[in-house]
Amino acid sequence: MKTGVLLVNLGTPSAPTSAAVKAFLSEFLHDYRVVDLPRSLWCPLLHGIILPFRSPKVAKLYQGIWWPEGSPLMVVSKRQQAGLQQALQDEGIDMPVALGMSYGEPSIESAWQQLKEQGVGKVIVLPLYPQYSVSTTASVFDSWAKLMKKERLVPALCFVHDYHDFSGYISALADSVRSHWEQHGRGDMLLLSYHGIPKRFENEGDPYGQQCHRTSELLAAELGLEPHQWRTTFQSRFGREEWLQPYTDKTMEKLPKEGIKKLDVICPAFSADCLETLEEIAGENKEIFLEAGGEQYHYIPALNDNPAHIRMLMDLVRRELV
Repeated sequence: MKTGVLLVNLGTPSAPTSAAVKAFLSEFLHDYRVVDLPRSLWCPLLHGIILPFRSPKVAKLYQGIWWPEGSPLMVVSKRQQAGLQQALQDEGIDMPVALGMSYGEPSIESAWQQLKEQGVGKVIVLPLYPQYSVSTTASVFDSWAKLMKKERLVPALCFVHDYHDFSGYISALADSVRSHWEQHGRGDMLLLSYHGIPKRFENEGDPYGQQCHRTSELLAAELGLEPHQWRTTFQSRFGREEWLQPYTDKTMEKLPKEGIKKLDVICPAFSADCLETLEEIAGENKEIFLEAGGEQYHYIPALNDNPAHIRMLMDLVRRELV
């Protein structure tokens, strides 16, 4: 039985335009795993207010971080796919790697078709989310299950639930931090900012927050940091309900008053740089910190397609073959 790998990430607009962003946000925000409000309440709000007003604003943000080759998330994801494929080949492992996105293109369905055409009978689905959440990892599983309803012969499945405490992941993060310190010096604190989720999700059983804190603890231990030298926060909240705290932007306002003048920031939940890291963290939150009295601010890039990350992904795949 031939095995294939399906890498999955969130997705991205196809272009930094209002129309493309509107199409992407519409698909994303229609997912019940992301917004679980009753459709009778949510859809009129989404189509009547959020999409018309938010799409042009978000498009401008994308224009500020768009690369010549395209969306950073898409460019990096394709490099990750190619890197993992090459790493497997270098090890003499005949295993095709396909890339799919939960929203937008390339779709999970198109990725599966690529694997199917190559005779794959067993699929390792690897969501590129180190920490499990109902709004990300579970959504990937939903998409896969829906897709399989069309198949007469369902392939064998290995689904990577999470890798928040995987040794290779922690080591790759630590190496990226050390490399940054060697090049730019070390700040007064390392802030670990994770994408947030509604607090209600955690109350209902989502382990995401706990896994984020565990990742932070393991990374701090790997780096030999004392408790006062690192902190965990949560970013990218949306809507009016309470999300996981402490909030990243509110923390940025307070740190200079606590004597933290030089800050290093890393976003361990993001496997690839995207709008939330390049605009929100490297841009918006940097401004907040400096305006509040901070002096130096450094964003440490996501693991992206660096060799340590590719090796870690290959080790995850190997683990599923045992």
